[in-house]
Amino acid sequence: MSMAFQIIRAKKEYERAGAYYVRIQAMAKQYGINLREEFDDIDGAGCHYIVVLDDDFPVATCRWFETAHGVAEIGRVVVLPEYRGKRLGEWVVTEAEKWIAEAGYGKIAISSREEVVGFYEKLGYSYNHMFSAHSHTFRCVYMEKYITGQTL
Repeated sequence: MSMAFQIIRAKKEYERAGAYYVRIQAMAKQYGINLREEFDDIDGAGCHYIVVLDDDFPVATCRWFETAHGVAEIGRVVVLPEYRGKRLGEWVVTEAEKWIAEAGYGKIAISSREEVVGFYEKLGYSYNHMFSAHSHTFRCVYMEKYITGQTL
């Protein structure tokens, strides 16, 4: 691990492949999630990806996409196990929030695994009991954050 980290907004296919690599290694392989469950209909060129590189090696990622007018969802926040504890998850979420704000969204939603709710609370997200979260693999809760001072 060289720790020469760089964060990118993946726009090219090879950059998206870095996001997919991290997800396969840290989620599909670690939790026994098949590829069809890990890669859903949201993935692809229409989805936005953040990737952290250690030199040129992908080590952390997340994706975001529009769910409703004015609302974007961040998901698949993943850090390779040997890179955890270095605040890379926080870094990818923060970069996604910047990109989402630049795109004009006012609210971000997250379907958080129950065991990592505290991570998102530290980043300013609140649990909203009025909505349910979706996951085939984990028990999740719906969290949200307003990012531009707007309320919908």
